[in-house]
Amino acid sequence: MTNASAPAFGGNAGMSSQYLEVRDLRVTFDGFTAVDGVDLTLMQGDLRFLIGPNGAGKTTLVDAITGLVPATGSVAKSGVELIGKKVHKIARLGVGRTFQTASVFEQLSVLQNLDIAAGAGRSALTLLRRRGSVSPRIEEALEITGLGHLRDKPAGILAHGQKQWLEIGMLLVQNADVLLLDEPVAGMSHDEREETGNLLRRIGGERTVVVVEHDMDFMRAFATSVTVLHAGKVLAEGTVEQVQADPKVQQVYLGTASAAEPEPTATKETENA
Repeated sequence: MTNASAPAFGGNAGMSSQYLEVRDLRVTFDGFTAVDGVDLTLMQGDLRFLIGPNGAGKTTLVDAITGLVPATGSVAKSGVELIGKKVHKIARLGVGRTFQTASVFEQLSVLQNLDIAAGAGRSALTLLRRRGSVSPRIEEALEITGLGHLRDKPAGILAHGQKQWLEIGMLLVQNADVLLLDEPVAGMSHDEREETGNLLRRIGGERTVVVVEHDMDFMRAFATSVTVLHAGKVLAEGTVEQVQADPKVQQVYLGTASAAEPEPTATKETENA
């Protein structure tokens, strides 16, 4: 199954489009300001990459949006304020996230993992019982993630990349339409990175997808827009080309190398940033 529209710069906004609007978001730990007045507007259909040096505030920003750390300011999902809501209530509003290490039930099958994710409110006995049929929502997630042939295999035997795809599938069956993915290709092989990028394209046309990433080659290949954070603030925002050409980004994040004439070590430096 393919989406009606692919991710595009600015999104594929329509009358029923979802969006995430972040205004003056701040997170402080013991006097240290980790996120310092961030403003972001994230539209459905715009595959946004969030990059920046270590300590720039990327993961903390995602934690604040999903309720894992207290924050001030505003985070509105299609007009509904998220600041102050509990983590599970934010998830029920359609905001899902992954972590750098996939959180799946390794003893259970791929299908059971998806069934549990889709079955909030059902009893544990009902969830684990072998079902005579599979819901269309789960079948669609199996198809989108490419895990259909592994549906009856324990999640624990999946390759690293496949576990990440399963975790994304678990968000899809929960009807998450804002997905926040924290370094989804960390530790993946080249082929797994390519498959993950293609998966993000498949899901990104009809959802708001934000990818926290250090892999600059992956960002250049798949991002439709980029936000650069530095010291908890938004340093630059735009297309990949616009961000790479920004002198502030070159100075702070890409080193002294020109985006137009990269030094031989530029890619290595940025990947390890």
